Amino acid sequence: MKYFKKLVGDNIYLLPRNVEDYEKFTEWMNDFETTDYIGSSGQVMSLLGEKKYLEEHIGDVASFAIVSLENDKLLGSIAIEDINNTRRCGTLGIFIGDREARNKGYGSEAIKLLLDYSFNYLNLHSIKLNVFDFNKRAIACYKKCGFRECGRLRENYFLNGKYYDNIIMDVLSNEFTKSYIRNKNIV
Repeated sequence: MKYFKKLVGDNIYLLPRNVEDYEKFTEWMNDFETTDYIGSSGQVMSLLGEKKYLEEHIGDVASFAIVSLENDKLLGSIAIEDINNTRRCGTLGIFIGDREARNKGYGSEAIKLLLDYSFNYLNLHSIKLNVFDFNKRAIACYKKCGFRECGRLRENYFLNGKYYDNIIMDVLSNEFTKSYIRNKNIV
């Protein structure tokens, strides 16, 4: 698969998601180790369904695949969804689907690249996200990237017979001051 680098970091790059990767995305979207943490374990994704989803979202302005710079291996997906240009806000969604790539800093690097792009190119002011209270690893990652807890929906997520809180976190453009995109033309 040929990938085209849009946002280049130190260890990864982000590029528009590719429809040809639908088999890998289908695998990840049917893996509880991925879906329990992103709130979609109750869904079953078929090859055709995932391919259709990728085709329908091919033009999304801030939806990317996460790929390793070292070997061009597809690692996961990241996006700013529900962008509201009037309010200048959006919602972050991310997952590292490749099990071997977890806990290696790729997620935080992808988030920083996308925040840099969102604040400095898309002119957004506020990015929020939802994370479940049992996902301590993700919460630590989000805090490392500058997000703060700004709300909580108590017992809002049901998984495997138990209820969990849905934590809402956000970061503002004036709280995000570093540059992470390495292939910028004008700095």
